[in-house]
Amino acid sequence: MTSLGYAVSQRFPAYTGFAAVLSGAGLPIYIYAPKYYADTFGVSLTALGAILFGLRLFDVVQDPVLGWIAERLRNGKAFVVTAGAVLLAASMIGLFAVTPLIDPLWWFGLMITGLFSAFSFLTICFYAQGIAKVGDRDGGHVQLAAWRESGALTGICLAAIAPTALVGFTDAPFAAFAWGFAAATLLAVLFMWREWTPASVAQAPTPIRAILSDGITRRLLLLALVNATPLAVSSTLFLFYVESRLDAPGWEGPLLVLFFLAAATSSPVWSALARRFGEKPVLLCAMVLAVAAFGWTLTLGAGDVTAFAVICVLSGATIGADLTLLPAMFAKRMAKIAPNGGQGFGLWSLVSKFTLAFVAVLLLPLLEGAGFEAGPDNPQAALAMLTRLYALVPSILKIVAIILLTLTTLED
Repeated sequence: MTSLGYAVSQRFPAYTGFAAVLSGAGLPIYIYAPKYYADTFGVSLTALGAILFGLRLFDVVQDPVLGWIAERLRNGKAFVVTAGAVLLAASMIGLFAVTPLIDPLWWFGLMITGLFSAFSFLTICFYAQGIAKVGDRDGGHVQLAAWRESGALTGICLAAIAPTALVGFTDAPFAAFAWGFAAATLLAVLFMWREWTPASVAQAPTPIRAILSDGITRRLLLLALVNATPLAVSSTLFLFYVESRLDAPGWEGPLLVLFFLAAATSSPVWSALARRFGEKPVLLCAMVLAVAAFGWTLTLGAGDVTAFAVICVLSGATIGADLTLLPAMFAKRMAKIAPNGGQGFGLWSLVSKFTLAFVAVLLLPLLEGAGFEAGPDNPQAALAMLTRLYALVPSILKIVAIILLTLTTLED
């Protein structure tokens, strides 16, 4: 049986579709939501950052609990996942398609809490199901990751361009996006329904303490925290950078698509390279390329759209490696020490979202403190701060990630 035939027989395309929906509720929301509420309702960037950071503190308790719940779901898993998907869709509609029923800041907080709580639970269940699906089959986690993360990156592309692309068709592009997302969520749930099964061999839930006692797991979680933060930074500041630093309003959507399309199309390539050369050396090469791309960004100014488009392709390709290889490496480790996967991916989800908390609580207030306001007219000091935050901070963090990965042994 061919590789494609095997993947289809294993229903990997269902994972592609579900990953696409989940990813649409992740990074694109951090790209659009703060700017949308700042532009539409005049909400302070510092206040939005405080709300997002408060939610991350809530995640410290919530995500491990959600992982505990996910590990104990067996025969009724499909129904519970469906309920989570309904909350996800309803929160997206409330965030973008409903006029705030209370103060916009608190409405934002309420909707974003529902959205990301559902997102966390579904993500934990989804990645844990991948462990149950593949087990310890050689190369299985990288193969499933290629299908899953290609879908995730495709979903990011679609969610990133949709609000901009819909401008010419409706007066409320974000509302149209929210309703379309809700419909896609229901379809993805239907296609994944048969997959929500227990592992073929019953496994006792693994306590968090036992997972964290594993040295390789701790190093992978630390690496994920440091390595994912540059993406959180660039995603949150992308729209501001294009509009204000490049002075290129209207180019946000095409450049976002270029960035995430490069990530999506590169994912199968990174997966194939990892199967041949190993995940660690391939990921190190991608990290070095990312540092070069961020370094080039430091030299750009108003009007440098073409150069930034090339940077979007290069940096987007490196994100394809990050989002494909790191989860596969972590899933492979979980298959050995915590086959149920729920608690492990609860920690993974928590670490991933803390990178966005870093941006929310530190960088947005720094940007606003430098005199930056959403829009094209900003003082040079504010634009200089935006450039440093968008390009210099990710470069430093990527270098730290390279050092961590170099010193990390992935097998015991």
